[in-house]
Amino acid sequence: MASPRANWKGSLTIADLNCPVALYTAASTAERIAFHTINAKTGNRVRREFVDPSTGKPVAREQQIKGYALDDSHMVLLEPEDIAKAVPESDKRLTVEAFIACDDIDTVFFDRPYYLAPAGEVAREAFLVIRDAMREEKVAALARTVLFKRVRTLMIRAHGEGLIAHTLNYDYEVRSAATAFEDVADIKIKKDMLDLARHIVETKAGTFDPAAFDDRYEAAVAEMVRAKLSGKPLARRKDPKPAKVVDLMEALRASAGMKTDDPAAPKKAAGSAAKRPRKAAGGSSRKARGKKAA
Repeated sequence: MASPRANWKGSLTIADLNCPVALYTAASTAERIAFHTINAKTGNRVRREFVDPSTGKPVAREQQIKGYALDDSHMVLLEPEDIAKAVPESDKRLTVEAFIACDDIDTVFFDRPYYLAPAGEVAREAFLVIRDAMREEKVAALARTVLFKRVRTLMIRAHGEGLIAHTLNYDYEVRSAATAFEDVADIKIKKDMLDLARHIVETKAGTFDPAAFDDRYEAAVAEMVRAKLSGKPLARRKDPKPAKVVDLMEALRASAGMKTDDPAAPKKAAGSAAKRPRKAAGGSSRKARGKKAA
């Protein structure tokens, strides 16, 4: 198997310590099913063109420049050399500015994950010293560098045999949660309802197993393609049943597997889930998946 290609190479710098490192993509959408746009009459793939709305004619690539809209009627035109001047210079250093607790940053600020590994045999010892020190202290590093033409802040922490670096969203990119939650009223919840809800949470306790989660859309598209190739009729999707409007307490009791007319349901719920084994989230076990794969 060919070695992965690094997205970026430079030095991880902590005070006077420099360690040559390489960044590798940790998550990719390259394996997702992708469609092409086809001319239904000819069966040929179509291509996109930039068209001037006034003349109706295509604009050649060499005639295309960038524009920054001040408002609906004013546009600042920018030549490629203008944009090049705005790109910050890179010294290829991933400079650590501070060490923080691993859970100090809200995950809403996480952008993209990258694996951070030593670049070459010479860097291995320094890399392992940094990794082990961060792991023992249970801290993450906040570092900055020029990455893909922008100054980016990254959170770096120990991960397996190496380090993982998350680029962080800028503050202006993260929307305030206040708007999303403005209609969430602060009301007093009845104790028996809360007891039932806790019971449901306990009975659903599990562990995260990413292999147990299936991309149903990808699977459905693959099945559709196979049916098309074999000339089989496509299965008609069943219409979802309309959701029933039920009393909240009845829904909680039903979810907890109790009779809705049992007045002692909350008390039974409180202690009935203490010794239930945890199951992997996703709805299928590793053993079952192994048989399926075989």
